[in-house]
Amino acid sequence: MKTIDEDIRSGQFQNVYLLYGSENYLKQQYKNKLKQALSAPGDHLNVTRFEGRGANPLAIIDLAETMPFLAEYRLILIEDSGFFKSGCEELAKYLPEIPPATIIIFVESEIDKRGKLYKALNKTGRAVEFGEQGTQLLTRWILGRLKREGKKITQPVLELFLSKTGTDMGNIDKELEKLLCYTLNQEVIQAADVEAICTTQVTNQIFEMVSAIGKRDRKRVLACYYDLLALKEAPMRILYLVNRQFRILLDLKSMHQCGLDAKTMAAKAGIPPFAVKRTLEQASRFTSEELVQALHDGVRLETDSKTGKITDQIAVELLILTYSGTAV
Repeated sequence: MKTIDEDIRSGQFQNVYLLYGSENYLKQQYKNKLKQALSAPGDHLNVTRFEGRGANPLAIIDLAETMPFLAEYRLILIEDSGFFKSGCEELAKYLPEIPPATIIIFVESEIDKRGKLYKALNKTGRAVEFGEQGTQLLTRWILGRLKREGKKITQPVLELFLSKTGTDMGNIDKELEKLLCYTLNQEVIQAADVEAICTTQVTNQIFEMVSAIGKRDRKRVLACYYDLLALKEAPMRILYLVNRQFRILLDLKSMHQCGLDAKTMAAKAGIPPFAVKRTLEQASRFTSEELVQALHDGVRLETDSKTGKITDQIAVELLILTYSGTAV
C-alpha cells in the first residue's frame, strides 16, 4: 500500500498494477485512488473497465495500443478476470511491451503466483496484496473516523464493536456508519449503543453459542442456533464453525499452559489479539478432555450426516444439545 501511495505522491506510475487479496474494501479504495490520480472525473474516452471471466485479452491488448485522447494516460481497469489463475499467455507476453501512456490495473480475488502472468507482472509492474488487517491498524482507522465526526469511544467499547463486526473493513465501515447515525446527538459512544445497533457476524454468533454451551445455558444456545438459521446459515456450516471454535479453545488452552504470550497465541489460533482474553475465559469453562471429546463427536456427526445416517440439522442439534446439558 505504501508503494502505491508513494507512486501517487511522486507522479511516477508503473504501467501495470495488480491489487489482490481478501480485503476487498482496501482493494477498492486503492483502485479508486489510482483512478483519481490517473484520469479526470467522467473521462469515459480514456478509461475502460473490464469485469468478469469473459474479458477478452486480445481486445485489452488492442485497447492498450490506442493512444489516449487529450489526456496523459489511457487507463484500463480489469476486475475479477481470472487471468491470474488461468495464466493468460497473451497478456503475459504483452506486459513488457505496454506503451508508456497506457496503465492497466488488475483487481483480483484469486491469483496463482506460479503462473506466467503473475511472474511477468511482478517483473514489469507492481503487485500489492491486501490481506486481513491487524487490530492496531483497524483501531487507528476507526479512531480516526470517530475523531473526524467528533466522537469518542473507550477501549472496551471499541473491542466490543470489533467483536461484533469482525476484521472485514467493508463490514466495519457499514457498521460504523450505522453507529454514527444512531449516536448523532451524543459525544461518547457507549456499549449499549453498540449492542443496540451493530449486527453480530456469523462467527461471533458461533462464539456466543459456544459460550452458552460452556455455561450449560441450553435456552441461550438454542436462541443463538435459531438466529443463525434465520440468517439462512446452512446447518453443516454451523456444525463446521462450532467444531472450529472448539478447536480454537483447545489450542488456546494448550498454548496458555505452555506460557505463550497473547500475541503469539492470537497468531497461531488465527484470532485478533484483543479476542485472546475472552476466548481464554470461554476455554476455562471446558476441560481439555471435554474439548477433545467434543471435537471427536463433531467429526463423527459430520460423517454421519454426509453418509446419510442423519440429517444435517439433527447433527448440529445433537452436538449442541449434548454439550449444553448439565454435565458433559
